[in-house]
Amino acid sequence: MPDQIAEQPPETLEGWYVLHQIYRIDRERNTPAGTAESDVFGPANEQGQGWSEAVALIGSTSDVMFIHCRPTLDAIGDVQRELARQPWMRRLVPTYSFLSVTEAGLYHMTAKIADEAIARGGTVGDADYVAAVKAKAETERTNPYVQRRLYPQRPDTMPYVSFYPMSKRRDVGQNWYSLPIAERSRLMHEHGLSGRRYAGRVQQVITGAIGFDAWEWGVTLFAGDPLDFKKIVSDMRFDVASAEYAEFGPFYVGKVGALAEVLGG
Repeated sequence: MPDQIAEQPPETLEGWYVLHQIYRIDRERNTPAGTAESDVFGPANEQGQGWSEAVALIGSTSDVMFIHCRPTLDAIGDVQRELARQPWMRRLVPTYSFLSVTEAGLYHMTAKIADEAIARGGTVGDADYVAAVKAKAETERTNPYVQRRLYPQRPDTMPYVSFYPMSKRRDVGQNWYSLPIAERSRLMHEHGLSGRRYAGRVQQVITGAIGFDAWEWGVTLFAGDPLDFKKIVSDMRFDVASAEYAEFGPFYVGKVGALAEVLGG
């Protein structure tokens, strides 16, 4: 197989920007009296303009996680500044943050169009290739399944949350980025099938962080039963895409709640 196909990155579609903010509560810090509240977490940010959730972390060295989804990076910055102005934020000590954007990786489409380019005597990246990618990507963007991945809605019946960052290995003999695009496509298809077995039980929000963070992706899972986090992550780790090529960061698990409740009243 030509090297240019082996080295070809998958085309991707992007949607909302996502920021995870994680804090420890310093209960010895005094803050002005009053109820912790902010319009950032209110319904005004729905209707296609993104959303925010406050999560009370459980079993972590941190206490609180905020998840913000917004249409633009500037809108994420607005959220940061709005929260920074709140008096109750003085009790929160930042411990971690993760910036990313919702992503749909088009591995199969990229592999197919790359093969077609070579078959006609062209090259990956030539004018015909670019035109075909653009047309196919726009078709994919209208797919309801892809729309749900790019613009995820808050799952009202799934209050439990698990978030973790991850990357693909680049070790000698286990370098994801040196695999042919067709092989990466096959492995990701297998990986996706494992995840889809949990449809209706777990909502997955996959975000890309290359160029935004040291880790390459973020995975945010919502569920009605927290044991489903253990089951889905266990099942998917047996897929070759994870078993041989994935590295995982820390896991943060908790439950969505009203802001005042998450902050301890």
